[in-house]
Amino acid sequence: MTTGSDLLALSPVMPVVVIDDVDDAVPTARALHAGGIGVIELTLRTPVALAAIERVATEVPDIVVGAGTVTSPEHAAQATAAGAKFLVTPGCTDAVLDAAFATGLPFLPGASTVSEAMRLAERGLTALKFFPAEASGGAAFLKSIAGPLPRLHFCPTGGITVSSAPSYLALPNVGCIGGSWLTPPKLLAAKDFAAVETLAAEAAALHG
Repeated sequence: MTTGSDLLALSPVMPVVVIDDVDDAVPTARALHAGGIGVIELTLRTPVALAAIERVATEVPDIVVGAGTVTSPEHAAQATAAGAKFLVTPGCTDAVLDAAFATGLPFLPGASTVSEAMRLAERGLTALKFFPAEASGGAAFLKSIAGPLPRLHFCPTGGITVSSAPSYLALPNVGCIGGSWLTPPKLLAAKDFAAVETLAAEAAALHG
């Protein structure tokens, strides 16, 4: 079974994608995969998000599709029903955490403090999302907690760019990073999926 730690190893960058037009979902996923990206996080921020997850799960089976911005127990259940292979939360309440466990899917729960990370570790979770990364101390914060929390590994997301990515990926407790720069709204609006593939290829080649 795929675990949260497995998710961190799929690609150096996990694209964080907002889909406004459901017809963009499949070509976006195909462009990312063609560029060498093995995973896609479709955020539950738009009315078509669940339909987008369903389409990608059905039509682009070679990419691992997950649901991001899971902020309620209902989100967890709906995303699972739509075909999501993993869940990502920006933070964690007890209700959201219990619902995520109940789906049986791997998930990356959000944490931005040492106490939140320790609390999630107490529940047996060792692969976490660090969000919002840049606003919460960035790579320097993650470097500082690698010593006291050596078992935890992170996917930092929030404000990271292609230029700042290597400083995160160089850290021993970072498995991958989440990035929205691979699918900027202007490219999706223009249906410029070739440009998305180019950005994906650049991201797939990143390392610390």
